[in-house]
Amino acid sequence: MRILHVNKFLYRRGGAESYMLDLARLQEESGHSVAFFAMKHPQNLPSRYEKHFPSHVELEPMPAGVTGKAVGAGRVLFSPTALRGMAKVIRDFRPDVAHLHNIYHQLSPSILRPLASANIPTVMTLHDYKLACPTYRFLDKGRICEACLGGHFRQAALRRCNRGSLAASGLNALEMRLHFSTGAYDPVHLFLCPSRFLERKMREAGVYPERLRHLPLFVETAAVEPKSQPGGGAVFAGRLSHEKGVDVLVKAAGSAGVHLDVAGEGPELQALQRLASQAADGMVTFHGRLPLAGVRELLSACSVAVLPARWYENQPLSILDAFASGVPVIGSHLGGIPELIEDRVDGYLVPAEDSAALGSKLRLIADLPGTSFEMGLAGRRKIEEDFSPARHLAGLEVSYAEAAGRAAVGAAG
Repeated sequence: MRILHVNKFLYRRGGAESYMLDLARLQEESGHSVAFFAMKHPQNLPSRYEKHFPSHVELEPMPAGVTGKAVGAGRVLFSPTALRGMAKVIRDFRPDVAHLHNIYHQLSPSILRPLASANIPTVMTLHDYKLACPTYRFLDKGRICEACLGGHFRQAALRRCNRGSLAASGLNALEMRLHFSTGAYDPVHLFLCPSRFLERKMREAGVYPERLRHLPLFVETAAVEPKSQPGGGAVFAGRLSHEKGVDVLVKAAGSAGVHLDVAGEGPELQALQRLASQAADGMVTFHGRLPLAGVRELLSACSVAVLPARWYENQPLSILDAFASGVPVIGSHLGGIPELIEDRVDGYLVPAEDSAALGSKLRLIADLPGTSFEMGLAGRRKIEEDFSPARHLAGLEVSYAEAAGRAAVGAAG
């Protein structure tokens, strides 16, 4: 099979890119032919079709100046260069299926037009809530907000959800209104939802409910040695931004007297460092952004991983990676997290924003190292049984086949 993966970035920038690149490698190892379509970027991996990629543009924040902002806004709404580039890649590569990931803004759904014209079966993995929330996260000023649910996208502008900017928030609202009113996403035959929670939110929003399918992500465990002995502190690995709730974790670690290793970077770094010096002096180590091998090294030496999110996480790979390393997880009882953590079996669920509850669970993990070790092994078994590459690839084959059947019906009609 010839599979075309489409994502705005072609390097390991975040969870979506890591999933796409790992999946593409597995597919190639299974005998498939894989190609990529993305935006040009200095960190991109080499690609045979790079000459067809649209030019590099960063949109957060928007380019400076009136002209730059106009160009950026136009790119979000419709990209002729992305459309033409996609048409050339389709002609050269002749894919049997297109697998989309994060195409918003820099690519835009304009790339779907040539896929539809060529009648290419198309699936899209939903890594976030963009199709239901113009600013991706169901957050308004750091708090859960579902005001846009059901197509009420103007609420994003009224509430200035994009960093308090009326212009940026208005563009996000206009983008979604325009794309849905014109049926821009109609060429996507199936939308793959890693979590049941995301699937449910998409249904509530009326986002192609008959095309939604639940397909969890995967983790490769063959090269990951599970934790071999009890003991250690706590680890957080991820972006240091408000919605991740790392401030809640720092306070909890200080109150529980548990050492915390933080792997990641982001806009909250300096504020978190100041908080750590006040609430957990000498007990928090900030490592910066680490490669996966570095994160797994921290996991192997810890007793628990923590995800204290204050937003609707989808299916965070940080939890799956911790389980693969034989480490239990404490997570917020919010979004897709409860689908992964079985309370008191392979971790604990705590209310979001509750540093006292989180601190008590950290203390419990520290006081019962043998029990927490067994919980970590239960997490490892869960990954091997439910999140294996083989199981994911089998699910994808079913999805690709269904997309092909829908494309054939569309062509016949």
